[in-house]
Amino acid sequence: MGNQRSRFGRGLDSLAKWLLKFRLVSIPAKSIANSKLAWSLISRSDRVRANRLRERLITEEMPRHVSIIMDGNRRFAWKNSSKTAIGHSEGKEKLKEVMDWVLDLGVPYFTVYALSTENISERDSEELEILYDLYVSGLDEISVDPRIHDRGVRVQVVGRLDMLPQRVKESIENAESVTSQYTDFTFTVCLAYGGREEIVDAVKSVAADHASGDLDIDSINSSEITKRMYAAELPDPDLVIRTSGEERISNFLLWQIAYSELHFTDVFWPSFSKSDLYEAIESYQYRRRRYGG
Repeated sequence: MGNQRSRFGRGLDSLAKWLLKFRLVSIPAKSIANSKLAWSLISRSDRVRANRLRERLITEEMPRHVSIIMDGNRRFAWKNSSKTAIGHSEGKEKLKEVMDWVLDLGVPYFTVYALSTENISERDSEELEILYDLYVSGLDEISVDPRIHDRGVRVQVVGRLDMLPQRVKESIENAESVTSQYTDFTFTVCLAYGGREEIVDAVKSVAADHASGDLDIDSINSSEITKRMYAAELPDPDLVIRTSGEERISNFLLWQIAYSELHFTDVFWPSFSKSDLYEAIESYQYRRRRYGG
């Protein structure tokens, strides 16, 4: 009976995905998915669907490293006739929820893309100041969050951190310091980050070692680049999720995601649900089994 329900559930999901290929369905569906009405309905129905999806996940095939491009805060706010700051604030609170879900699944490495180098150069100063304040409050909250300490979560922030205001750098240093002894889980935040910039910085390091005579030309290989990444100790992401309907990588972990599975969802980041996470992981597990690992 359980297998029949599982097959029926997968059938419904497949039908829904097929219907969403048509603009007549996908456009209103996307609008509804990110509306206030959807929040009310989803809060009631998502628990049922999430439980069904969770039962289908295979514990032994969980990804070790999940990365998320958290996109859509501003469009979420505009869609709901709210200020941009509200969208970013909702996005910050959503991250707390998703962190709990990832920890509950036992995924040991969780990485999020919070602010790109392009954002810093392209966003207006008022919005950036709002974001910086949210990063400070978020990092300060992490530093004293019992969940972080009870679950043994090490926090690290990577990117060109010299581009950030001093108050953000101080909060980063504090969050990293008070969690540095933990080894059960690693939560990585990419701030002032760009994948191309990370590769450039790694290549500069290789070039400097070669120029000083510490690295022979014949010893330069992909491993030498890898170990000079910002968080070289992390395994490459198994699964990369992007919210908001955009289907591109946007300069995120370009070196590390060569063999990662990619999953795109239409919902804006503040609307991202437990079911959305489970669906992404189920898709990852299905593709891994289908293509032989």
